[in-house]
Amino acid sequence: MDLRELQAVLFDMDGTLVTSDASVERAWTTWASEYGVSAAEVLSQAHGAPAESTVDRMLPGFDEVARSTAAARQLELQYDDLSDVVAAPGAFEVLAALDGLPWAVVTSADLRLAKARLGAAGIDPPLLVTIEDISRGKPDPEGYLRAAELLDVDPQYCLVVEDAEVGLAAGRAAGARTAALKGLDGDFKLRDLHDLVTLLNRSLLNRSGE
Repeated sequence: MDLRELQAVLFDMDGTLVTSDASVERAWTTWASEYGVSAAEVLSQAHGAPAESTVDRMLPGFDEVARSTAAARQLELQYDDLSDVVAAPGAFEVLAALDGLPWAVVTSADLRLAKARLGAAGIDPPLLVTIEDISRGKPDPEGYLRAAELLDVDPQYCLVVEDAEVGLAAGRAAGARTAALKGLDGDFKLRDLHDLVTLLNRSLLNRSGE
């Protein structure tokens, strides 16, 4: 896909549109202490993935009730921890650069946490797909496929913007092109969202010149 064919942009939330890594890490560190597991190991696996998936990997012997309780506790630790949650550098600029293109946020957070973080960052997406809207979280493509469906755009004409490998895997599996932050590999590698602004502006300029 040439970006001139782009019809929609699907953003991850934490670490992509919203700078919340510190809040995420504080919550998982506290959670790890409460459940007696290694904080370092939890943090190496948790970013970008649904809480339930991390609980499954760290505490594989838990039954469904204990699993749900542990995942709910992890989210509870994050709901009110918003003191340093802000829009990521370049977030407002990239949303302005979309110039009318449909866009959505697809996150492994639940609705309450997603709204709290996006609200703290001052971002109001036209479409928000959370873990509660799907049955399988990242790296499964269901969330990105659901967003593309709701936007009425073929996934192959979507660009998924992510900062975690599980999210990039979900985007690839959905058939979308990927833009990767934090030194990860995608179809487009971004130092930050300002690089995506440049790509979008170039794409729109080329499109208008056709």
